[in-house]
Amino acid sequence: MRRLSRARRTRGVLAGAVASALLFVPAAAVAAPVDQVRSLEYWLDDYGIRDAWATTQGSGVTIAVIDTGIDSGVAELRGAVTGGADFSGLGFDNGQKPVGSGSEHATMVASLAAGRGTGAGSGVIGSAPKASLLSLSIGFGVGEDDSDTQIAKAVRWAVDNGADVINMSLTRNTLEWPESWDDAFLYAMEHDVVVVAAAGNRGAGTTEVGAPATMPGVLTVSGVNRQGQASFDASSQGITIGVAAPSEELVGVIPGGQYVTWSGTSGATPIVAGVVALVRAAHPELDAANVINRILVTARDRGKDGPDFTYGYGLLDAEAAVEDDIALVDANPTGDLAEWIRVNRRAEAAPAPTGVAVPVLPEAPERPANPIGTLLPAVTTLQLVGLPVLVVLLLATMAGGLVVGAVRAYGSNRRAR
Repeated sequence: MRRLSRARRTRGVLAGAVASALLFVPAAAVAAPVDQVRSLEYWLDDYGIRDAWATTQGSGVTIAVIDTGIDSGVAELRGAVTGGADFSGLGFDNGQKPVGSGSEHATMVASLAAGRGTGAGSGVIGSAPKASLLSLSIGFGVGEDDSDTQIAKAVRWAVDNGADVINMSLTRNTLEWPESWDDAFLYAMEHDVVVVAAAGNRGAGTTEVGAPATMPGVLTVSGVNRQGQASFDASSQGITIGVAAPSEELVGVIPGGQYVTWSGTSGATPIVAGVVALVRAAHPELDAANVINRILVTARDRGKDGPDFTYGYGLLDAEAAVEDDIALVDANPTGDLAEWIRVNRRAEAAPAPTGVAVPVLPEAPERPANPIGTLLPAVTTLQLVGLPVLVVLLLATMAGGLVVGAVRAYGSNRRAR
């Protein structure tokens, strides 16, 4: 029986850019029943996904995962990955060998998009459990080409090989993107492919949304906690956010078949990408602009009245996106990349942006459910409770020292008189 593990984080350097890497540490030697894994997927009911399955589970739709390469051998993904390619020069030709820093990342992402589970009520199941996956492996900071070039090539390959949706749980940590992405992403949009991108994680240093989530025409996903409130560490904010989805207390599967709990918009994004697949399966007549529009206008408003930089249009509502009667639109509500290129690109060559694409690796990890409990506080407890208490103690100590010094000085002055 596989054990539930927890994700911890470490820091690494990728091609001169600070990025997060993953380190998975096994939990205490207490096996978790597989049924417990499925019970952790609270978003299936809270966000209308299970209700949407009464209409479709995504059959006939293909989701491309541009990431570190999916391990298609884990039980939840057997039969789900129907193709792929490697763009790093480090993996298998079919893209199904995890590569580079945080190589487990793509498998976790894929399990939340289109995991099949391991039985009728067990294992990790994705938002679109009957959708197909393409695994496009990228070496973030490593490989024969730079990351930007690898990603541009992967986007085009995905389009040419039948992708209906592209999941991008990655960020450059810059507002800008290279011109090679202009052509690649425009190619996807002109071929009616929905691109879904992560907003990024403040806990990983992404204080504002970065490309590709800043690109017009892309459906950008921010993250919320289990209560539907904006996640402090596991989500960034920005005006391009389209919809919010769970980014905390997530469960996924990693290469080798272990289960992990994790946090980050890396997980929120494939949950939304899977729902996009449900909409495409239920409404094959709709173009990408209208698919995105259904996701946005059916979202449950959470912030101020109307779109905002924290929740976008609101919280994802899969059932409404699939079932509601929605008026058609003539343009993509997230913007027009072709028009942006026309207005903003200049004929003369411009300096290349300095950002390096990195996967939006899980941050603010949550400890797994553990029957024997734990004596140590979770990482979030140390950050949000431990540090403020330490600051108060330091201030109190300094104030006490000042008072003692003042008293001694006063006494010395009186004796000197």
